[in-house]
Amino acid sequence: MRGRELQGKVALVTGAGSGIGRAAAVLFARHGAEVGLFGRTEAELKEVAQEIERDGGTTHVLLGDVTDPAAVQTSIEQLARAAGGLQIVFANAGVNGVWAPIEELKVEEWQHTLAINLTGTFLTLKFAAPHLKKAGGSVIVCSSVNGTRMFSNSGASAYACSKAGQVALVKMLAVELGQHKVRVNAICPGAIDTEIDDNTSKRNVDAAKPQVEFPEAASH
Repeated sequence: MRGRELQGKVALVTGAGSGIGRAAAVLFARHGAEVGLFGRTEAELKEVAQEIERDGGTTHVLLGDVTDPAAVQTSIEQLARAAGGLQIVFANAGVNGVWAPIEELKVEEWQHTLAINLTGTFLTLKFAAPHLKKAGGSVIVCSSVNGTRMFSNSGASAYACSKAGQVALVKMLAVELGQHKVRVNAICPGAIDTEIDDNTSKRNVDAAKPQVEFPEAASH
């Protein structure tokens, strides 16, 4: 059943080809929004577009890498021009990246995770902000409990830091953009059954786990 709550609104979803991004894009469309589908895999985006269009929705396939400033800016400008504006942004693109003990985590692995999860979110909101300010709107950032309260996933330092950074960015922009009638919020899911594990590489994570020996056990 299609609702009309978002009729006349334009939504951008990054990482729209699978998982939470795909589900959100379909949901926005079912409630009447015109949806821009941004991601790196054209076949996945087209599949989502077909699903939405079969249900009577309107989509725009936007192919690009969320770490590429030019690609993000061009896609957002293309969407706003074609659809007549932009009122909703769901910054969802992300990876788990490499999980490993800090001394084994390579610099480029750290940088890769932060580039997608944190810098990608920054780029999305940076280039969307001028459009959102025109008539107000809503930003939703997909962060994680790993960035707010769950710091026990051994080896996930890069991922947790990228997600904590997203929360800080949301808090800053909620104040900055609020005066322009733009709401900025984060959602922080726990474990969700999506394809994100395909972008996870765990290496020697047992070495990062705390080795706790209780006094009672030590005395026997």
